[in-house]
Amino acid sequence: MASIAAPAPIAPVAARPRALAAWLFAVAALVFAMVVVGGITRLTESGLSITRWDVVSGTLPPIGDAAWAAQFEAYKQSSQYQLMNRGMDLAAFKHIFFWEYLHRLLGRLIGMAFALPLAWFWLRRAIPASYKPRLVALLALGGLQGTIGWWMVSSGLVDRVAVAPERLAVHLVTALTIMAGCIWTALDLLRPATPVAARPRAWVLPFTALLYVQIIWGAFVAGLRAGHASDTWPLMSGVLVPAGIAQSAADLVGDPVTVHFLHRSLAIIVALAALHIAAKLWRAGAGRRALALGGAVTAQFGLGIATVLSGVAIPLGVAHQACGALLVAATTWAAHWSVQRRQAPDTVF
Repeated sequence: MASIAAPAPIAPVAARPRALAAWLFAVAALVFAMVVVGGITRLTESGLSITRWDVVSGTLPPIGDAAWAAQFEAYKQSSQYQLMNRGMDLAAFKHIFFWEYLHRLLGRLIGMAFALPLAWFWLRRAIPASYKPRLVALLALGGLQGTIGWWMVSSGLVDRVAVAPERLAVHLVTALTIMAGCIWTALDLLRPATPVAARPRAWVLPFTALLYVQIIWGAFVAGLRAGHASDTWPLMSGVLVPAGIAQSAADLVGDPVTVHFLHRSLAIIVALAALHIAAKLWRAGAGRRALALGGAVTAQFGLGIATVLSGVAIPLGVAHQACGALLVAATTWAAHWSVQRRQAPDTVF
C-alpha cells in the first residue's frame, strides 16, 4: 500500500512588526471610513432603511424589481416610515437604503480585513507572543460591534423614528475604541527597543476620559437631533445659559436643549485642555504629535461651530464627525508617545 505523505509543517518566520503594524493601520483607516459613512447614514436618516440583520444574505443588495419591492415593503412596516416618511417613493427609499447598505458592507469588510490577515500571521507564527491576546480581544470587540449595531437599529423599528441615543453612543464609542486600539497596537509594534527619557504622561487618562465624555454627549446630540436646538453661537436663544436646562437628571441625556448646551460647553473645555497639552508636548519634543493634537482639536471646534450656524448642514455634520475620529487618532498618537518606555525584546512561537 502506498504511503501518504504528511503535509509539511508550516515553518515559523521571524516576527514581522512592520507588516503587522501596516495591517493594523489599514484596519484603523477602514474603521475611520465606517465612522464617516455612519455619520452620513445618521444625518440622512438612512439607518432604519434595512429592517433585518442578515449576516450572510445581506451582503448582496436587492437584485431585480421584486427584491426591491420586498425591501421597500418591509421598510413600510417600520415606525419611521409610518410616522415620518409615509408617501416616500421607491427612488427615495433606494437613496437611504444605499447608505445603510454601504455602512453594513463596510462592517463586513472590516471583519474580513481583520480576521483573515490575523489568521495568516498566526499560522505563519509571525505574531509576537504578547500581542496575541490583544489582537484576539480586538477581533472579539469587532464581532461585538456588529451585534451592537443591530441592537441599535432594532431600537428604532418600533414606536420610534430614530434609534435610541444611548445605543447610538455605545455604537460610536465602540467603533472609536477599536480604531484607537488598532493604532495603539501598531505603534507598540513599531516603537524602538531603546530607553527613552521621561515624558509628560499625567494628562493621558484625564484627557482621554474627558474626550470620551464629549464623544458620548455628541452621540446624544445626534440621536436627539439636538443640533437643531440652536443655530447661534456662542449664545443660545440670545443668552449664554438657556432657561430651563437640566430640570432633572434625565434631562442631562434626554432634553435636546440641555444636551446641546452641555456638548458645546464641554467642547470649550476639551479644546482648551488639548491646546494646553499640545503646547506641553511641543516643549517636550513631541513635534508632529503635538501639532496633530492641536490642529485636530482646533479644526473640530471650528467645525462644531460651523455645523451649528449652518442648521446642521449634512456636509458640515459629516466633517464634524470625521474630525472627531481624527482627534481620537491624534490623541492616541500623542498618548502613546507620552507613555512610551523601553521595549523589551519579545519572542515568537
